Amino acid sequence: MAKTKAAAAVSTAPAEKKYMKPSEIVTFGIGLFGVALLTGWMPDYTMTFFADFAFKGQGFDSAQLATIVSSVFGVAGVVGAVCELVIGMLVDRTRTKLGKVKPWVGFGAIPLAIISMLVFIAPNTTSFTVATIWMFVIYALYTAISCAVESPSNCFGALCSPNPKERSSAISIASFLRSVGQSGGQVVIIVVPAIMKALMGNQQYKNAEGQGIDLIISTAVCALGMMIFVMIFFANNKERVPYTTEKVSLIESIKLVFTNKNLLMVSLTKLFGFGRGVYGTVSLYIAVYLLGSKGLKLALMLPMGIGTAVGTLLVNFVLKKFSTKKTFIIFCVYGASAMALMYFYSVVLAGGITNISGSNFLIAMFLVINFLCGIQHGNTNVTPNIMIADCIDEMEYKTGKRQEGLAYAGYGLFSKIASAGTKWLAPTLVYTWSGYQFSTSANVAYASQTDSVLTKFLAIYTIIPAIFVVLQFIPILFYDMVGEKKERITAALAERRAAADTEATDETEDVTISENAE
Repeated sequence: MAKTKAAAAVSTAPAEKKYMKPSEIVTFGIGLFGVALLTGWMPDYTMTFFADFAFKGQGFDSAQLATIVSSVFGVAGVVGAVCELVIGMLVDRTRTKLGKVKPWVGFGAIPLAIISMLVFIAPNTTSFTVATIWMFVIYALYTAISCAVESPSNCFGALCSPNPKERSSAISIASFLRSVGQSGGQVVIIVVPAIMKALMGNQQYKNAEGQGIDLIISTAVCALGMMIFVMIFFANNKERVPYTTEKVSLIESIKLVFTNKNLLMVSLTKLFGFGRGVYGTVSLYIAVYLLGSKGLKLALMLPMGIGTAVGTLLVNFVLKKFSTKKTFIIFCVYGASAMALMYFYSVVLAGGITNISGSNFLIAMFLVINFLCGIQHGNTNVTPNIMIADCIDEMEYKTGKRQEGLAYAGYGLFSKIASAGTKWLAPTLVYTWSGYQFSTSANVAYASQTDSVLTKFLAIYTIIPAIFVVLQFIPILFYDMVGEKKERITAALAERRAAADTEATDETEDVTISENAE
């Protein structure tokens, strides 16, 4: 077995021992909340900033711009996939007194805040070539730097405790707070425009909104919040699981990702379900044409966010009754059914967005079903992370190497490839397939759309994601790190670590005796 170096806080007690202080579980969640406060809303609003605001009035062709925006996000997804592997390898090579993950999260917060601000500061140019280069470069940089913070922060769940039950609970609570953080940015995007309107007056605010200034200020607020919350996590949390000391090559890293069956199956859920995320892009336009403002996306997404938070808690409950495998499948079937119900209600019963927007009762019913749809997201926020932590145990059991960075990077690799597909598919559906009309007036943020366009928006929000939600549980049918196998591996690792610590203690005592004799 490979030699291991145990963190100081790891004892030889059985795996059932509690290692984390209650405050650490909370601050772990606060750290994820902070990261999600910024990154949770950036992609969707960046897409509408590039398409609707950044170069308004410059005379660019709408069809060309739509194609470039789709390409920008597709390329950024590929950049993110490469970065996931490279960063995962670097995380596993990181050896500091602070640990292998914390330095990436803590020291990456400021660069992430800076690049996020720069995304919403477009060059004043009439050159389509310059605009295109800027979009590709700035969003690729944002993607790379956000990977360097998000990916390591996700790894921490596998390092916080050697007790599988304790770490599963910590991951569940942290995932709950992360889901809250994803909605937190939406609160900022409501509050900032309200303050701007009060200070500037309605007309001046409309002019500012038409240029996307409210997005710039909102980003600054979220970036500051992200840095504060990440620092709270950085100061209070510790890594407690032993790590191996071997250097890991990129070739070995890629082999690790593709040869461990269970890790591969969990990772493939992202690839099979890549299109489920298209609802996020169109949700902004659903808010605009159903509720009347992009700032009211929170009113649309808050019920879904609450549903996600409830779903996170429900997952923890369901996991006490069923394995991670069965839990994942149950929630996928439920999620697809809920989204199909929303489409049937919106198009057949309510008659489309135009009818719904004219009735408070119909809007309320839409939001209730939106809440029901959100419950499924608790599963995708929690269960895969628990599965990956279990896969890391399995790999350590088989090879003697513990490689959290690479394991989460493997999942992240597929996640970023899926994200590239989503970010190519979403704008293609929203801006091309639907027939969306761009606003050409500097004082009008969004142009009117036909009923046909709005019906297609509903399909992008419901039916299309539902199909991919069903597809994503197919790989999990082949996942087997559950039941007796999981219990056996957990017990074996506890024995190995206890033996390794005893051996290290004996060696230290032998050295001390030898020195005293001399």
